[in-house]
Amino acid sequence: MPVRPYETSILLDAGWIVVATAPDAAAIPADLAAPLDAVVASAPGTVAGALAACGRFSLDAQTRLHDRDWWWRRRLDLDGRRILRFEGLAGPAEVFLDGEKILDSDSMFLSHEVEVDLAPDSELAIVFRSLVARLERVKPKRARWRSTLVAEQRLRAVRTTLLGHMPGWCPPVDVIGPFRPIRAIDPVAQPLADVRLAATWDGIDGHLEARLTPAPGRPLDGATVRCAGCEAKVVVGSDGVGVARLHLAGIAPWWPATHGGPTLHDVGLDFAGTIVPLGRVGFRRVEIDRDADGKGFGLRINGVAVFARGVVWTPHDLLRLASDRAALEADLGRLAAAGLNMVRVAGIGCYEGPDFHALCDELGLMVWQDLMFANFDYPTDPAFLDLCRREAEETLGRLSASPSLVVVCGGSEVTQQAAMMGLPPAAWGHVLFDEVLPEVARRLLPDVPWLRSTPDGGAMPFSVREGVGHWFGVGAYRRPLADARRARVRFAAECLAFAHVPEPVGLGRALPVPPVHHPKWKESVPRDLSAGWDFEDIRLHYEAEVFRTDPHALRLEDPARYLDLARAATAHVVEETLREFRRPGSPTRGALVLLHRDARMGAGWGYVDAFGAPKSSFHALARANRPIALILADEGVDGLDVHLINETAAPVVGRLELVALADGARAAVSATRDVEIPPRGALSFAATDLFGAFFDVTRAYRFGPPAHDATHARLVGPAGETLAEAFHFPGGRDLARRVCGLSARLEGGEGAWRLVIATTALATSVSIVDENYLAEDDGFHLAPGERTIALVRRPDAHDGARPDCVVTALNAVETARCRA
Repeated sequence: MPVRPYETSILLDAGWIVVATAPDAAAIPADLAAPLDAVVASAPGTVAGALAACGRFSLDAQTRLHDRDWWWRRRLDLDGRRILRFEGLAGPAEVFLDGEKILDSDSMFLSHEVEVDLAPDSELAIVFRSLVARLERVKPKRARWRSTLVAEQRLRAVRTTLLGHMPGWCPPVDVIGPFRPIRAIDPVAQPLADVRLAATWDGIDGHLEARLTPAPGRPLDGATVRCAGCEAKVVVGSDGVGVARLHLAGIAPWWPATHGGPTLHDVGLDFAGTIVPLGRVGFRRVEIDRDADGKGFGLRINGVAVFARGVVWTPHDLLRLASDRAALEADLGRLAAAGLNMVRVAGIGCYEGPDFHALCDELGLMVWQDLMFANFDYPTDPAFLDLCRREAEETLGRLSASPSLVVVCGGSEVTQQAAMMGLPPAAWGHVLFDEVLPEVARRLLPDVPWLRSTPDGGAMPFSVREGVGHWFGVGAYRRPLADARRARVRFAAECLAFAHVPEPVGLGRALPVPPVHHPKWKESVPRDLSAGWDFEDIRLHYEAEVFRTDPHALRLEDPARYLDLARAATAHVVEETLREFRRPGSPTRGALVLLHRDARMGAGWGYVDAFGAPKSSFHALARANRPIALILADEGVDGLDVHLINETAAPVVGRLELVALADGARAAVSATRDVEIPPRGALSFAATDLFGAFFDVTRAYRFGPPAHDATHARLVGPAGETLAEAFHFPGGRDLARRVCGLSARLEGGEGAWRLVIATTALATSVSIVDENYLAEDDGFHLAPGERTIALVRRPDAHDGARPDCVVTALNAVETARCRA
């Protein structure tokens, strides 16, 4: 599919009529019987989305849709020569214009263009054939293993999303319809048929190559490409393709937002006196750092080691699969604001649209792009391999100018599945991932690292001590928190999956049932289909381990406090683990949590709930991943190490404060030191060096009763602001309550409300609940003093809503309430 940055097109969005028939009941539109039960739809969209809009489908009352054919029809108020572009058809599809077939589509992941002559009031019809019927006709060669993720094994021979087919965690929504835009393009207005931009950075200067294919009859003679004040003439080859190469001396490079500015530059073509916008580029260099032993995996961007942290991303709106800017901006902006810098588009989902990648470019979010393959032993017949090759060429071709793209991966858990099913190493390979797809990636994206699958590396492909791993030691395998260090994870492309409990307001509105064992509650809890446990059991394990309590008894006696415990437990585990991964000296170079956002309300893998509200674990993820960070590392008998990290391009000057608190309020010992953290550097201190004398800060020696119950470290900026802070609990966490002097007050006003929370003693897991507002942070610890928290109105709150906040802490007897 050509890349056309400059086009005159009409979006064929509204006015679609959708009807269902039995499989193959109508071969052509004229065969459709009348009257039929029809619904009105828009494109991009899906059958499930259209039915949901008229109250006939929901995630709580799902209906199977793949057992029917679905016809989408609309009239076109256009005439003349047009290019019809179909950017994504989910399901085996046939397209008809005025009753004549003009297109067959066998892949959800390929777009199509058909040049047609339109008569006034032409009818465009698309039939999405029954997937159930199609699978009955699919007879792929016997697979070497069966997928444990997907029940329907024949899906390996069909190019469609696995969303809706993974019953362990994903609602069974059948994805059918024109889920990406359909456009009618005026070919006369198109000066260019295809544009490919490639931008690189050599450490000082930028280099841009623009490869331009002109539209028929539109030669490029005399055209000039311009970018950032530089220009170069287009040189036209014998094939008519024009190439311009620009050398941009001292150009500002693109950085992930944690490490610098995501600088972008417009590229334009001066073509016969008209400036044609070609797109935007960023100049950067991506390298893989294998560490001194050759077994690691880390990213170096522009020569700087970058700790990659972020989320595994799949579409959360399963009814519509929306990928436009309006649908994505809040989610991606939240990730960037939280100090995260990577999104992995997982092979179990679907490719995102251009707006997704444009937003990642703008926000400084690196993209790890899986190709849409997962778990299966895929067919090797030439027709299937060619279909996959064309899919990769189209996907990677349109991403060639995106500076946020830093990793391309063949798929998810393919090599792992082969190894775990007992196949010998010689059988782990596959022509698709070893030959076909890497050839496309290296040809189209020579500057972007390629991986054949994730995980991969080591004696077993799922070894976490070598290469890329999926690490669930802390998590599904119930290892102690110390396993974050013991496992020596190099790069976790998936980790820290739990049944995260949503915040109270959204949970109460959408799922007002008793927690844990109610059938409606259990519907949203992820599970491994072959296991006798689910991810709620995993969370319960860590609730007991972290807080040394019986969560089952607490749930029976005090369900509300039990949910507070559940939120605090996953937040604690996530924050402690990510801080350990980021600790200077750790071999870990990246960690991506599973999963970004839930598709339906409940205790799912999502760090953000289905309504778009961050869960306690998301706030913990943000606290652990700020570019300016403070980490307290328990080194046993060697005491407590204090690490300061500065990932920014400028030095950070401040004052380090360290205090061991007795009874949460009194300083047993304290110290301060002025520090300057170098740009993209770190400093480390032993707590005893800061204190100037021995103090059993980790309670490793146990000479007598405990002298303190918590240690608080804070980095204070020149204006007295807190730049970073961390807490350490030498005796662990507990649920004991005490008087904390917890109070709260509101400041500011409409559009700028702030909540000021104060304590006289350490308050742990402070929670802020408001029917109309969300807090910028939640579940945090608060040392004696006060902290100001910004409040953001919930999307569904009415315009005049004012804050009415209830503030609690897990260890406080008090509840503070303030109302505007």
